[in-house]
Amino acid sequence: MAAARTAIAALVFAATGGRALAQDDVPFITTPDRVTMAMLELAGVTARDHVLDLGSGDGRIVITAARRFGASGLGVEIVPDLVKRSREHARAAGVEGRVEFREQDLFATDLSRATVVTMYLLPEVNLQLRPRLLALAPGTRIVSHDWDLGDWQPERTLTLDVPDKTIGREKTSRVHLWVVPAQVHGTWCAANARLVVTQRFQRFSASLERRGGGSAAATSATTTAGAPPAPIVVFDGRIDGAELRTEAPLTTPARLRYEARAGAAPVLQIQQIGGVAAEHAGRTFTRAAASDC
Repeated sequence: MAAARTAIAALVFAATGGRALAQDDVPFITTPDRVTMAMLELAGVTARDHVLDLGSGDGRIVITAARRFGASGLGVEIVPDLVKRSREHARAAGVEGRVEFREQDLFATDLSRATVVTMYLLPEVNLQLRPRLLALAPGTRIVSHDWDLGDWQPERTLTLDVPDKTIGREKTSRVHLWVVPAQVHGTWCAANARLVVTQRFQRFSASLERRGGGSAAATSATTTAGAPPAPIVVFDGRIDGAELRTEAPLTTPARLRYEARAGAAPVLQIQQIGGVAAEHAGRTFTRAAASDC
């Protein structure tokens, strides 16, 4: 990642709380305290969370998460003096037992333990990170100061007046929240049924089909031989972490849950569904290739 770091370092990397115009010229630009609190509150941080701050600067986000909310945390930063300063601040705040700071490239950081990821990065860096963020456990919260994640739309955005903001002409900050959706795109199989899901970030559309040709509503002589089975029902909605739900107004309310267990294939369970598909409530599907289902 040396080339990427060099390119990033050539910019005013306010996003990481202190990246540089050049490797040997590192101005430190902090996240204002009001924005720090807004980011943690928007993510709903509690003592059960592990907060990972990418580009942690002087450590204030991770330290505040530990001191105010009881969370554990990790801050990663490439500037050695800022890492040292962060550790000193953690000791002074009495939270050194719950937080850690590493001198590390954020692109080399293992994100898997995080339940909350905080960022103040440049737009192109956010987009480079996006595939890794989407691969995190469903329900992981991502909070970004000012910059978004392209066409992955946030769940919420707050605009704050920040009179003491040190960069930009506008004395405002935007704080964006995303919740990592379960990755459910594809074909899911169960006995005598198939669920085909199309996903784009936190939106989905699903078609529930009867395996073996035809559906409860399409078993007459009009079914063409060799044609794909007609759907029992088609529905769409939003993915909130591991939960898939249809939205009103709708004709077929449905609720599904994704579950991935260590050492086992992920499953998708229909917890609730109405209309002509009601008999499929409680059915569990496993992922498969379309040709195998």
